[in-house]
Amino acid sequence: MAMQESGEMYLETIYVLSLRSSGVRSIDVAEEMGFSKPSVSRAVGLLKNEGLLETDRTGVLKLTEAGEKKAKRIYERHTVLSRMLMELGVDEQTATEDACRIEHYISDRSFDAIKAHMTKYGRADADKD
Repeated sequence: MAMQESGEMYLETIYVLSLRSSGVRSIDVAEEMGFSKPSVSRAVGLLKNEGLLETDRTGVLKLTEAGEKKAKRIYERHTVLSRMLMELGVDEQTATEDACRIEHYISDRSFDAIKAHMTKYGRADADKD
């Protein structure tokens, strides 16, 4: 069964935060996403149960190998789709928001075609987030 969009959003957020800081905590996720601490705690519990996330004794969140793989895939979709929309003339905020919605529903086949097209024809300077 496919992971729900909200679970993917949590994984992506934890991944992005882990790129900025070595010690990501639930409070960091709550602040980044604008969610309550209880909501984040529930999501963390679900992700742990699915084997995608671990926490250490101090409460630091760490993606498992499977969790990191999934988070990287989601993040790649987000960045490629955002870049594509911006290259089509969409402003950055709208492109980022739309990419965030699209990334959870687009098929692997369609995404792979977009990624290949962007690799072949995309602007070299457009590889920014």
